[in-house]
Amino acid sequence: MNLHLKQLIELSQIDKEIDAFEPQIEEAKYKLEAALAKKKSIDSDIDNLTNEIRHEEIKKKKNELHLQELSQKLEDNSRKSSEIKTEREMKSLQLEEEIAKEQVTFANEEIERLERVIGLKTEQIEAAKKSLIELDANLASVQSEVDAKLEVINMACQDVFAKKEKLVSDMNQKGLAFYQKIRRWAKNTTVVSVEEQACMGCHLIINDKIYADVIKAEEITTCPHCGRILYVETHEA
Repeated sequence: MNLHLKQLIELSQIDKEIDAFEPQIEEAKYKLEAALAKKKSIDSDIDNLTNEIRHEEIKKKKNELHLQELSQKLEDNSRKSSEIKTEREMKSLQLEEEIAKEQVTFANEEIERLERVIGLKTEQIEAAKKSLIELDANLASVQSEVDAKLEVINMACQDVFAKKEKLVSDMNQKGLAFYQKIRRWAKNTTVVSVEEQACMGCHLIINDKIYADVIKAEEITTCPHCGRILYVETHEA
C-alpha cells in the first residue's frame, strides 16, 4: 500500500479518536452541569417566591390599612348616631354602616387568604432552602468525581495528540492539505473503505477501473461520486 495512503488512513483513525473525546468530556461534565442547573433552578424558585411573598405582604398591608379606615368610620358613625335628628339621616347612616361592615368582612377574609398564601409560599421557600443545602453538600463530591474523569480523558487526549503530531510531521504536506480540505466537509468520513465495490462514505458503487486502482493502492484514489479518499481493508486486498 502507498505510504501516503497508509498515513492518511492512520490520520483519519487518530482524528476519529480525537473527535470521540468531546462526547466523553460532555458525558463526564453532565452530572455536574445537571446539579448546577438544579441549583440555579432552586435559587430562581426562591427568588420568585420571595418576590411573590413581598407582593402578597403589600396587598395584606393595604387591606389592613383599609380595615383601620373602616373601623374608624364605624366608630365615627357610632358617635354620629346620637346626633341624628331625622329618619332620613338614620337610614343613610345605617346604609353606610352596612356597607362598611361588608367591607370589613371582605377585608378580614382577604387578609386571612393572603396570610395562608404567604404561609404556603414561606413553607415552599424553607423546603427549597433545605434542598439547596443538601445539593451544596453533594456538589463537592460531584465536582471531585468529574475532575477525576476529566483528568483521565485529558491524559488520553494528550497521548493521541502527541501521536497525531508525530504522524503529521512525517507526512507529505501536499497530501495533508488535500486530506484537510476533504475533512472540512466529510469530517470523520474523509477516508473510507470500499466494501462490495461501494464507497462507504456515499454508499454508491464505483466502476471497475477505480475499484482496481483502490485495490492496488499504489496511489491515493478518491470516490468519483463524493470525493472521499478510498481504500480496501488489508484482508480484502
